[in-house]
Amino acid sequence: MSALRDFLKVYWPLVAVAFAGVLLALMLMDPAPPKTIRFAAGSPGGAYHAFAERYQRLLAEEGVEVELVETQGSIDNLRLLDDSEVDVGLVQGGLSTPRDEEKLRSLGGLFPEPFWVFARQDVEAETLGDLRNLRMAVGGQGSGTRMLALELETDYGGEWVDASRLSLSGNAAATALLAGEIDAAAFAASIEASYVDRLLRSDEVRLMRFDRAPALARRHEALSDIVLLRGVVDIGLNVPAEDVPLVAPVAQLVVRKDLHPAIESLLMDAAMAIHSEGTLLAAGGQYPDPDVTDLPITDQARRYYQDGPSFLRRYFSFDVANFLERAWILAIPLLTLLFPLVRVAPPIYRWRVRRKIYVWYADLRELEDRGRAAESQETCNRVLDDLENLQAEIGAVEVPLSYTDDLYRLRSHVEFVKQLVRGRNPVAVAG
Repeated sequence: MSALRDFLKVYWPLVAVAFAGVLLALMLMDPAPPKTIRFAAGSPGGAYHAFAERYQRLLAEEGVEVELVETQGSIDNLRLLDDSEVDVGLVQGGLSTPRDEEKLRSLGGLFPEPFWVFARQDVEAETLGDLRNLRMAVGGQGSGTRMLALELETDYGGEWVDASRLSLSGNAAATALLAGEIDAAAFAASIEASYVDRLLRSDEVRLMRFDRAPALARRHEALSDIVLLRGVVDIGLNVPAEDVPLVAPVAQLVVRKDLHPAIESLLMDAAMAIHSEGTLLAAGGQYPDPDVTDLPITDQARRYYQDGPSFLRRYFSFDVANFLERAWILAIPLLTLLFPLVRVAPPIYRWRVRRKIYVWYADLRELEDRGRAAESQETCNRVLDDLENLQAEIGAVEVPLSYTDDLYRLRSHVEFVKQLVRGRNPVAVAG
């Protein structure tokens, strides 16, 4: 216990500096990531919503709650992101504006979203332009489908009647088409969307070809031309019955610019797990892709694409890895400050312990001088009494075992002075 007290007496400045440094580091380090985020998920039944549910499950495993916000589609998602009402969302490529670039960032392209146009079998139409006078659903207000449909309608020219721009979307549009309530329906959606699969397998409708898909892709930077291969949906039923050329924007994962980097990293983990396996339209490993976005990629996402998950993230849970990554940045200057203090502490410790011993030598020397100058036996006796008291006080001093040789040396010196004083002859000195 005494050694501990001695240690604390010497090292308390170091302990105080270290404690203050830790407090300062905790105060100045980046804030911890949020435990809840809001995800613009599109409409229920759509591909966006299905993917958002998968993100929700994966992030929940890491202790982050994802609140799904139902929306009308990509345009609605962008609006909510711009207005800070959600933190992340799936957005169709080619819809962002310069205003969006001020507040939003992308984590990469995730999957192609073909522009599907289905028409009933009894409708005589070969191209999108042939549908301008028919009843066609092009998606709800605020959807990427509607914006893309209107852009492509402009390419095909002519006057489009209001009936060719009905606001039905998703499952509702597919059900209306199969029931004969409308003549055609357009969707910008993943091939995994349930209503797309339902329409591809139906004998009541047919998928329209975009034979000039390469030309449309050249005219629209956000579009690429793809081919839905014969039989790729169902080999046994030969769905589709022939190769179908299509145009497709790429859906991307968009986040707010101020989203915590740790959440970005967690979303990247989920994106890799969900979208890297490949689909009927893309080979495995093709997505996520940082080069097919119309918004700037975040710094965190760029590092992830280059190096993968961080070293700590590979071996620790999300919470532990994030804390260590945030603390490490401030640990370096803290260690730099503590290093010289650690080096100077042992000499200070030695000096403080030995000082407890050497401080008695001043009293011992003063008593020795008094004993040498004594001219009477009474004076010598008083000096001897003081030496006895000094020896008793020294006997109560506690020092670490490694310093007891210095303590016993002091005690032997006290005994030497006592013998010196006893050997004095005051009468002879006076004579």
